[in-house]
Amino acid sequence: MQLALTPEEAAFRDELRTFYRTEIPAEIRERVRLGAEVSREDVVTTHKILNDNGLAVPNWPVEWGGKDWTPTQQQIWLDEMQLASVPEPLTFNANMVGPVIAEFGSQELKERFLPPTAALDIWWCQGFSEPEAGSDLASLRTTALRDGDSYVVNGQKTWTTLGQHADWIFCLVRTDPNAPKKQAGISFLLMEMNTPGITLRPIKLVDGSFEVNEVFFEDVRVPADQLVGEENQGWTYAKYLLGNERNGIAQVGRTKLRLSEVKERAKASGLLDDPLFAARLAEAENDILALELTQMRVASSSQGGKPNPASSVLKLRGSQLQQLATELMLEVAGPDALPFQAGSAITSPEWAQHSAPRYLNYRKTSIYGGSNEVQRTIIASTILGL
Repeated sequence: MQLALTPEEAAFRDELRTFYRTEIPAEIRERVRLGAEVSREDVVTTHKILNDNGLAVPNWPVEWGGKDWTPTQQQIWLDEMQLASVPEPLTFNANMVGPVIAEFGSQELKERFLPPTAALDIWWCQGFSEPEAGSDLASLRTTALRDGDSYVVNGQKTWTTLGQHADWIFCLVRTDPNAPKKQAGISFLLMEMNTPGITLRPIKLVDGSFEVNEVFFEDVRVPADQLVGEENQGWTYAKYLLGNERNGIAQVGRTKLRLSEVKERAKASGLLDDPLFAARLAEAENDILALELTQMRVASSSQGGKPNPASSVLKLRGSQLQQLATELMLEVAGPDALPFQAGSAITSPEWAQHSAPRYLNYRKTSIYGGSNEVQRTIIASTILGL
């Protein structure tokens, strides 16, 4: 594999690097860098700037706003965005439902949903996990029974990230309760969040934030033309979506940035002189480089609606390294990490105050997108052949 960028690729990188640092508001990028709360307005503002400049959904087909970029260009686009602390395009739109509709949806669905999805005129959320169907997603119980020109939906979803901001939700629902295999009776359905019968309830997280929600469906009537693809084929579409989600979960560029901040602050505090800490940091830097090369291979081979099973490696190792970066930063902060939301009223620096909540919040990365235990099973069966 060629590791050095060509002159054309280097010029492409420099163009994006300049754009991200000059066109995206500095105050938004600073909040991302510090790990502070990024508001709905911050996400919308950034996403629309990117979309207006053709940079929101380059992974989509060209006819729907994508770019005819090489895998290396796609990787540069993402890495430079993360290194500049730019909020990424809303993943539910750009990496999840958008690619699924583009790949499997009817022409009518594409024309209706893809333009506003790319522009973030629709904010999507994900309705996959349920109280009894998390890692074993195919055990979902939410039903959608056909009644004339509609489906009637009943059930519950949980851990719906940023559902409080969403206009629409894409859901996996059971349309054939009598299917011989539990995966065979699942469909992929789109629902507007203000539809009568949909109730959203927030869940308070360990770091004090309200990031995820429960969503309840009680006799929710959904037009049948909001079904994506074919009835009972939703499991195929879900696997494609999850492959895209796992690629994004790797967060290589952002973890590289976190590790560079760890090194800078550890050097300032003297902790970098500790040979054990320095060795852990060096190992993490080597591991993120290896993951970056793996991500480039995955990006170049996940095409035609077939996810690359190596995306499970990205999800597994990427989430581990994100957690390690927050752990190292917590060690650098030391006792200054103890205050919570104290602001400038005390001498503890703001970055240190954010380190403990970020550490706690990032425990989630080994769960969402398919838990790491599930990823190990996928790797064992599809890659190692065990």
